[in-house]
Amino acid sequence: MSHELRKAGTGPSPAGRPLTIGAIAVMLLLCLSWGLNQVAIKLALPDIPPLTMATIRSAGGLMVVLLVARLRGVDVFRRDGTLTAGIWAGVLFGLEFVVIYRGLVWTSATRAVVFLYVAPFVVALGSFRLGERLGPSQWGGLALSFAGVVLAIGVPQAEVNATTLAGDVLVLAGGVLWAATTLVVKLTPLLRAPAEKTLAYQLAVSIPILGAGALLSGEQVPAVPGPLALMSLAYQTIWVVGLTFLFWFMLMRTYSASKLSAFTFITPLFGVAAGYFVLHDPLTLAFGGAAVLVIAGLFLVNRPQAQAA
Repeated sequence: MSHELRKAGTGPSPAGRPLTIGAIAVMLLLCLSWGLNQVAIKLALPDIPPLTMATIRSAGGLMVVLLVARLRGVDVFRRDGTLTAGIWAGVLFGLEFVVIYRGLVWTSATRAVVFLYVAPFVVALGSFRLGERLGPSQWGGLALSFAGVVLAIGVPQAEVNATTLAGDVLVLAGGVLWAATTLVVKLTPLLRAPAEKTLAYQLAVSIPILGAGALLSGEQVPAVPGPLALMSLAYQTIWVVGLTFLFWFMLMRTYSASKLSAFTFITPLFGVAAGYFVLHDPLTLAFGGAAVLVIAGLFLVNRPQAQAA
């Protein structure tokens, strides 16, 4: 994995390269980690409110990123013309988590997952600005992967009122903001910046945004969190935010944004599986069919254009 990440950091190409085996392996690790992160958040929520958790996570993750940058000899404070783009990326990153967590108050988690994964489609729509043209079979692959997510999570048929729809819209906005952050990184000087600096911008700017959201929501931590909540928070802060997001930006500098985003369809499948083994959530036979759809979709997305034609 380290070889692949060093390779990804050697320099970007205008449209990005097709994913190599090494890049696919790293993406699978990231998606597994992000799927487990959903369970980690659920385990910590009884002791730590969501926006407070996100604020602590960003602050701690920033410390990890700065430490990694120091160890690798990366000067994140050097002037390189990325300040404006970095602030924009940070604002989008912070607002993304504010609207997602706020939306989860009004809509169900299963509905939220389906609406959140509009992000790969938005990235694909913006891919023409990156010089990345998706063929019909690749668009079909995106549709197959999204169908797999819907099948795995299950579209709930419970009563839907105006409050639920408002939550759906907020989560949908979170997915668009996630995609917008990806496009900002690919279309601005941030693409040439070290991954540590790109992530540091987002974490630093998101801290006051998330903190303000926690204050406005009236969140409080009435008691010292328990060991399970603290372990969950450490996993989110050190591994997920501090390291996996860093790996993600390293890959993004070189590889196709649309194809990397397509791989994130696997994340909720890992989340469902982790929920079954850790939280003992029900797991249906539909999960097997969903996995087939997602894998088939990813195969189509990542086929070379000439072969797809």
